[in-house]
Amino acid sequence: MNPATPLLILRHADVLVTMDDQRREIRDGAVVVQGPAIAWVGTSDALPAPYAEALAAGRAEAVDLHGHVLMPGLVNTHHHMYQSLTRAVPEAQDAELFGWLGSLYPLWARLTPEMVHVSARTAMAELLLSGCTTTSDHLYLYPNGSRLEDAIEGAAAMGMRFHAARGSMSVGRSAGGLPPDEVVEREDAILADSQRLIERWHDPARHAMLRIVLAPCSPFSVSRDLMRASAELARATGVSLHTHLAENDNDIAYSREKFGMTPAEYAEDLGWVGRDVWHAHCVKLDEAGIRLFGRTGTGVAHCPCSNMRLASGIAPVGAMRRAGVPVGLGVDGSASNDGAHMLGEARQALLLARVGFGPAAMTAREALEIATRGGAQVLGRDDIGALAPGMSADLVAFDLRGVGHAGAGHDPVAALVFCQPAHAALSVVNGRVRVRDGHLVDCDTAPLLARHRVLAQQLVEAARHPHTA
Repeated sequence: MNPATPLLILRHADVLVTMDDQRREIRDGAVVVQGPAIAWVGTSDALPAPYAEALAAGRAEAVDLHGHVLMPGLVNTHHHMYQSLTRAVPEAQDAELFGWLGSLYPLWARLTPEMVHVSARTAMAELLLSGCTTTSDHLYLYPNGSRLEDAIEGAAAMGMRFHAARGSMSVGRSAGGLPPDEVVEREDAILADSQRLIERWHDPARHAMLRIVLAPCSPFSVSRDLMRASAELARATGVSLHTHLAENDNDIAYSREKFGMTPAEYAEDLGWVGRDVWHAHCVKLDEAGIRLFGRTGTGVAHCPCSNMRLASGIAPVGAMRRAGVPVGLGVDGSASNDGAHMLGEARQALLLARVGFGPAAMTAREALEIATRGGAQVLGRDDIGALAPGMSADLVAFDLRGVGHAGAGHDPVAALVFCQPAHAALSVVNGRVRVRDGHLVDCDTAPLLARHRVLAQQLVEAARHPHTA
């Protein structure tokens, strides 16, 4: 034990859900955090002497977690944070994916750097309060001088572990794509900026707080050439790849018409399969595609709320997992989910699986596993998603003593998923407390949300009245 490294000791959790290789659940659990990593895990009465002595001498911070479930921080594998500015826009409330996008592209074309930054901080505040400690964000349009740095700086301010996906769109309507031409970029500029971002920001080290991902948006908004070139650049520089795939019936029809292939066949043809790749949604991934993804270790970000909101369908998550496909959870964009509560997303994953495939389709513990270990695997990380010595110190605790969990003490772990989704009482990211007593420690949300409301109004009004803005 290095006496110069700060110690944080979490004790007396009613249940400590480790998500370790043995899936241990420890009653009266305790975790010792030293710097950015976990130093020890066990029962509170077995706390090793050096840590007990540090507590007695005032050299460690102690947190009492009676009445709480303590578990690994949740991992969000798919998001569009800028979309928190366009929640519940009337024009997009009752459309499927392509119609929904068509309604919102003109609004998003008026995003500014400040809007990207403020929306990222707001989205991360919501995620942290829901028990999420690691998130990805897929930012695929850059109007009016916006840069990925606008989101990266937001993550640094909020203290979240961040996988920043450099998204892109290069095929506009005039070339047969879905997005309007005003929001697409030149492919040489996309690749040059991707290279710049990797060289400037990507951190491959263990416990890294920031990694860059290359993420051409979708088969209906980028070319084959950009998909192939992005894969080559990602593999030359050791970063991951991400895109949308097989999201709904129209998505399938587009792939068959334009490429003469299923989405999974298209991904394989472009080199977009492997352990360094994950695809969002995959609601309509067929049996051959599931076998392909399982064989190659290609990941899937399951977004149940968004899939229901846009009536896309029910992803075959059980079949994917049985085939060995890595599956994590994603809240998706706040304009297709209208929420970003990761524990709530785990609950919806369980409920939707049962609607589609019966009551045995998913258990509460499987939902939590997908939200933790599953997400870590999808993002290509072996340092998050479980609580064990040497793992990153990303932990969350939920207080189950409120009315929403009354009577659920028979199985507190399952209650996290079956009962009303709770807000995190405590959130620790990389060894630093970010949420304490249910409140963000380093962020005054009142002025942040006030500015977010102003920007959201400006964005929508500018699109509706372009000649007066």
